[in-house]
Amino acid sequence: MKLSPTKLNSFLITKIPSAWLCGVRVKHIDQSQCEVGVRHRWINQNPFRSMYWAVQGMAAELSTGALVMEKIQQSGVKISMLVAQNKSVFAKKATGKISFNCYDGEKAATYIEKALQTGEGQIFWMKSVGTDEEGSEVSVFEFEWTVKVKSTKPSA
Repeated sequence: MKLSPTKLNSFLITKIPSAWLCGVRVKHIDQSQCEVGVRHRWINQNPFRSMYWAVQGMAAELSTGALVMEKIQQSGVKISMLVAQNKSVFAKKATGKISFNCYDGEKAATYIEKALQTGEGQIFWMKSVGTDEEGSEVSVFEFEWTVKVKSTKPSA
């Protein structure tokens, strides 16, 4: 089953409801890229009338994690995934529609393949850049993902 924005957004409702309530939505996913959007609203704002940093983090993490999930699903093997660390930089207030884009799908595929070949856990960084409607960068998030093969038996 191929991951799609609709399937990932349904996943949000049941597994990460706080992200869904804050307006985080997958807009696009393919082999190399994932775009997640979120609009600044009352429910996701900070006292300074911009988007709360944690909401930006949820959207950014999803843009990287969806690519990891897709590569794991394509492998047909049970593989665990976990964020070990993250770092972020904020360039300007996040207001209006913000898009978080990650272009590291091939990087995720490479490390998952390495985990499958060696049987050892792998650690790698993925980056998501948040831009506003004018194309200005508002924030950059990097996530250190860990993947580990749980079972070589095909997943259901």
